[in-house]
Amino acid sequence: MSDAVTTVQRAGLLVRVKGVVQGVGFRPFVHRLAMRHSLDGWVRNRSDGVEIAIEGDHAELDAFVLELRAEAPPLARIDNLDTEVRSPNEPSGFRIIRSDDVSGQRQPVAPDVVLCDECERELRDPTNRRYRYPFITCTDCGPRYSVIERMPYDRERTSMRAFTLCSACQLEYDTPGDRRYHSETNSCAQCGPRLQLLTLRGRECWDEAALGEAARLLLNGAILALRGLGGFHLAVDATNEAAVLRLRRAKHRDAKPFAVMVRTLAEAREIADFDTAEADLIMSRERPIVVVQQRAGTQIARSVAPDLTSVGVMLAYTPMHHLLLDLVRRPLVMTSGNASDEPICAASAEALIKLRDIVDAFLVHNREIVARVDDSVMRVADQHPLFLRRARGFAPLPVRLPISATRPILAVGAHLKNTITVAQDCDAYVSPHIGDLDTLETLQHFRAVVDRIARLHRIEPQAIAHDMHPGYVSTAEAKRMGAPQLIAVQHHHAHIAAVCAEHEVTEPVIGVAFDGTGYGEDGTVWGAELLIADLVRYERVGHLRAVPLPGGELAVRTPWRSAMGYLSRDWAMEPAFARAFAGVPARELELARRQTERGLNAPLASSMGRLFDAAAAVLGVRQTTRFEGQAAMQLEALAGDYAARPLPFPSYVESGRRVLDPLPLLQALGESYARGASQASLAAAFHESVAQATVRVVREIGAERGISVVALGGGTFQNARLLGSLVKRLEAVQLRVLTPRALPANDGAISYGQAAVAAVRLALVSN
Repeated sequence: MSDAVTTVQRAGLLVRVKGVVQGVGFRPFVHRLAMRHSLDGWVRNRSDGVEIAIEGDHAELDAFVLELRAEAPPLARIDNLDTEVRSPNEPSGFRIIRSDDVSGQRQPVAPDVVLCDECERELRDPTNRRYRYPFITCTDCGPRYSVIERMPYDRERTSMRAFTLCSACQLEYDTPGDRRYHSETNSCAQCGPRLQLLTLRGRECWDEAALGEAARLLLNGAILALRGLGGFHLAVDATNEAAVLRLRRAKHRDAKPFAVMVRTLAEAREIADFDTAEADLIMSRERPIVVVQQRAGTQIARSVAPDLTSVGVMLAYTPMHHLLLDLVRRPLVMTSGNASDEPICAASAEALIKLRDIVDAFLVHNREIVARVDDSVMRVADQHPLFLRRARGFAPLPVRLPISATRPILAVGAHLKNTITVAQDCDAYVSPHIGDLDTLETLQHFRAVVDRIARLHRIEPQAIAHDMHPGYVSTAEAKRMGAPQLIAVQHHHAHIAAVCAEHEVTEPVIGVAFDGTGYGEDGTVWGAELLIADLVRYERVGHLRAVPLPGGELAVRTPWRSAMGYLSRDWAMEPAFARAFAGVPARELELARRQTERGLNAPLASSMGRLFDAAAAVLGVRQTTRFEGQAAMQLEALAGDYAARPLPFPSYVESGRRVLDPLPLLQALGESYARGASQASLAAAFHESVAQATVRVVREIGAERGISVVALGGGTFQNARLLGSLVKRLEAVQLRVLTPRALPANDGAISYGQAAVAAVRLALVSN
């Protein structure tokens, strides 16, 4: 009688879970959960997620399904959980079985994961067998995207397959309840990767001796190439001015700020002032570089971030970083390990060739990096985290599309800060940061990423979206690939579409696209555009007054040329612009003047980036720059949180469009500075003027068109002062404001915006 009752009560389910559920300890979690509820069956990885066959008591099955979602591992993200009834078998225990590779199916690839607290405790425990082992990992932490060759996620499909587990590691791998049960990156000093230090003089040492020698070299002012999680860093003592300057000279990086790595939040607070949001961000499991306000009197070398009040800080995120910082006991510069304008080096052989003229020694390991990936860079703006670069820790996790892509799409992005996106259904997989497509090496990296992201996610593109600019390398690549369909998307439309799509807004918005330069359909250079846009089309309803840029692209590195372009519209304002040209050779000034007057190599541009450059020149902040955005960054640093009133920034209507005219603003800046006003107060006034004028015009457009939603996109909105002021002013007049959250405001989001536009256009055609 008792056996019959048991048979009647026994039931079975087949559970399919989709989302980020591989490489995050999900199968061991399922095993523990099944044991808790005395259930039988199995769990396995599939190409599209995780599949579970579960059998037992009805009530226990119900509890299992509820807890499956509620107690999932912290790194997991469940997007879909489906169940279907299946006939139960005889009790047979619960086990993890071989993965099922299903053709045509896909699922998200987990990003690389910061060292977890448990592994860090073991790393520092002299009684633990992994004491000071630089590659300690478990199901909750360690490399993922950078070592995965293909899905489903199993050791044999990663670069860890080169290391055969020793008996102790194999026992952990096979033992239910162990933290390393089915940990695909499991290893120890007996069976796993090893550290090696190589000097240019041919000296080498291994493991603990390699760490000790690396620390000694750093403390003596050496430059170290360090092979990390997704590629090489170049490291120097961040408190050693001579060492930092030597690194700048060797890398040909005159002024662009370096990032600094420390062990703990307490050490980070010795360098910079962190508010609660910034502290949460730097401590987050993704461990990005966080750009924060530098503390006065810090020991960090001035040359780490010259002429800026901010500094990028990150916490150690691999065991090797922790061990090295334990030894040096001071902050280290950690900057991308590459030659100028090239991708970061990933392979040791590559680094030994390309970095040998930069560094004194190499700290390498023999765990191969399948995919190179930079550090993510973020800041807090408008009280929210804002990406400056989305890479390690985040990519290539999907960003949802508001409308399903009916055909597989590849979007190839912009020329600068390039990313690519592959999309199918409602998932858009945005690659890690690739970089500026200016060199053959970066182009080769671009092609490798296109192949990898498409292959990992099993997407064969049938349509390719690209920028309208005919001169972009990414546009040429799109045409070279020969897809059945090419879809051109205007640059600034893509910026606004990216913001709308991530917020799942499909109705028309007022798009404010402020950036450097982008290809305009009228043959001019666009960069400060007011659009009525949705995910299909756009209408240009306003812009900054177009002025000539003498020297064309040369103006990007010479802000005085941008100032000359504005002055050419009214030479009577020359006294107010005098500081912009102080010290510029008369011959160059005369040539630029002739170019603006005759329209020779002086394209018309309505660029917000160039307006920031012109303002910096007029205020004597910068006449030339050494990296993109330097003038604007210094202008923001000067403005700080200084309270200021807006200066005149009028607008007028021309050909049915509202045109913002910054000439009176630039004149007021120059004249006020000549009368003794401080650079800081005028930099703040400039920011407030741009914000106030933008809101005024947006309100006029909104009232005319009956639109109350505003989307902000473009690289200028990396500026926290401008973004915060503009959002506050727009919300004060009851407008809904969409700002970038999931992706950068800059061109790193262009590929996603292109994919969103392409998906909607294709859906309309198919309907």
